[in-house]
Amino acid sequence: QVQLVESGGGLAQAGASLRLSCSASGRTLSSYPVGWFRQAPGKEREFVAGISSSVIVTYYADSVKGRFTISRDNAKNTVYLQMNSLNPEDTAVYYCATKISRGSYYSEAGYDYWGQGTQVTVSS
Repeated sequence: QVQLVESGGGLAQAGASLRLSCSASGRTLSSYPVGWFRQAPGKEREFVAGISSSVIVTYYADSVKGRFTISRDNAKNTVYLQMNSLNPEDTAVYYCATKISRGSYYSEAGYDYWGQGTQVTVSS
């Protein structure tokens, strides 16, 4: 059974940093592209960042480009999302998911397994 577990969320002040982790059981993350999404209250879930499986290519939403960095540690079967210069608009539940289609990283449709999410709250 595949399980993805996000961790590292919490409360942060504007300008601070957090690092989210996405760990997996039942699946080797290095074999899959992985995406991070987020959902703010009252809003649709949106793409944040993605990382390819083999030759490392990364993708970012315009709203986080230059502030967030996605990376992977294959030895730990974990994908990270380093979030710097946080602002209140980054407040959301953050989810990781593994991608199984060749389509866009930005669409949820290409992802199969999702974690339960971790809350990130940024105060001004």
